[in-house]
Amino acid sequence: MKKSTHLMLGAAITLLIAFASVVGLPTFTPKYSNVDSKYRVFCANGKLEVEQRTLEQQKNARGSSVCQLAEFDTLSDAEKYAENHGGKGSDCKCD
Repeated sequence: MKKSTHLMLGAAITLLIAFASVVGLPTFTPKYSNVDSKYRVFCANGKLEVEQRTLEQQKNARGSSVCQLAEFDTLSDAEKYAENHGGKGSDCKCD
């Protein structure tokens, strides 16, 4: 009887491990995970900014007077664009 209980327990553990490896364990992602890795240049409240936020996130953070001027895959390209338009913190206008 004891041997069959140990055998059943071993089989159950093996099945659980197999199930976890096939299906995967649940992962907990942060509520605001940064899946979007774009770099954006914004005009926010009349000042030029470079951020990874989306337009919606930027408006939530800075208010409604925000517009997106450009979007890039790399930070260096976004910063280069900002420099060519007066640099971060320089005056800007949303059209």
